[in-house]
Amino acid sequence: MANIDLLVGTTLGSAEYVADELAEQLAQLGHGTQVHLNPDLADLDPKNLWLIVSSTHGAGELPDNIQPFLKAIMLHSPDLSQTKFALCAIGDSSYDTFCQGPELLINELIRCGAKEFVDKIQIDVQYDPVPEDPAQAWLATWQDSLK
Repeated sequence: MANIDLLVGTTLGSAEYVADELAEQLAQLGHGTQVHLNPDLADLDPKNLWLIVSSTHGAGELPDNIQPFLKAIMLHSPDLSQTKFALCAIGDSSYDTFCQGPELLINELIRCGAKEFVDKIQIDVQYDPVPEDPAQAWLATWQDSLK
């Protein structure tokens, strides 16, 4: 079974709720999961799948709790060539910065060699006021590819 680190970027808690639901869904399938509300490079195994669940804050930025993680990656440029990630972005399409915050992090991960495991999902709370539902449906489409 796979080991999955869920990296959470949240301001008001919705991304945390989504991450908790995804972690539970994965655990029920026998995968090892750990939710990181304040992700730290030193605590993460680059061989695990990094499932990023994040909202966008302010003018297209990452939430405050995950910004130090982004800054650490930018500063240290770790070798992430063994790292695979999946992105579950949560946003509100009434803002012109819809889901742009997590893209900042993804761009840095890719710059450091990480590879996308599956296509990202961008959940629009204008149409999905309970973001856990589309997130769980998205996970269900690819969870069988985890080993």
